[in-house]
Amino acid sequence: MTMLGTFVKPMHREGIPFVAGFTIVSALLFLIADELGWVGIGLTVWCYYFFRDPKRTTPIREGLIVSPADGVVSLIEPATPPAELGMTDTPLTRVSVFMNVFNCHVNRSPVAGTVEAIAYRPGKFFNASLDKASSDNERNSLCLRMEDGRQVAVVQIAGLVARRIVCFVAKDQPLMTGERFGLIRFGSRLDVYLPEGVEPMVSVGQTMVAGETVLADLQSSEQARAGRTA
Repeated sequence: MTMLGTFVKPMHREGIPFVAGFTIVSALLFLIADELGWVGIGLTVWCYYFFRDPKRTTPIREGLIVSPADGVVSLIEPATPPAELGMTDTPLTRVSVFMNVFNCHVNRSPVAGTVEAIAYRPGKFFNASLDKASSDNERNSLCLRMEDGRQVAVVQIAGLVARRIVCFVAKDQPLMTGERFGLIRFGSRLDVYLPEGVEPMVSVGQTMVAGETVLADLQSSEQARAGRTA
């Protein structure tokens, strides 16, 4: 990778109208005052950075579940998958990854499988780091059926600032592990519901990289991990 490639990443097409808008506003602000124009330039660069879509190297061993989002693990707890997906009523382990406005917001499939169900539900816009965001906030839920028949749910949750959930996939579409399936604009959260009996290999406070960080292993009998902040 070149030095330029280290800092300049590709931008997702969803960001084009936003960056174009910020650029136009910046030009108008320069007509008013140079200081305001430079503020606009800074916001334009931030907007480009928000919609960046870097390449990721996804581990492909069978049984691995990877993080669907960049961010920090904010919650690990038992919870019932969204009712609109028609999955089990039994609580499953839910791992929540909180994305702030500086994280890459392109979401990637945690497993290889077929999109068995997609369900959008409007809601509120609480801070996405709060527990009640899973039940009260606007969300878009996917049920992915793996080759062995087990299911993994991944839920896009809008946050305090986010006002637009984007999903790129359709029902019955096959996905590879780490494949892009959507994004959420301007701060949000992703929940992953693991299959019954599967323990997470991450801990609260851990930094995640979408499509790369191993979240769980279907072939592992390891107990849930504890973390230490140093």
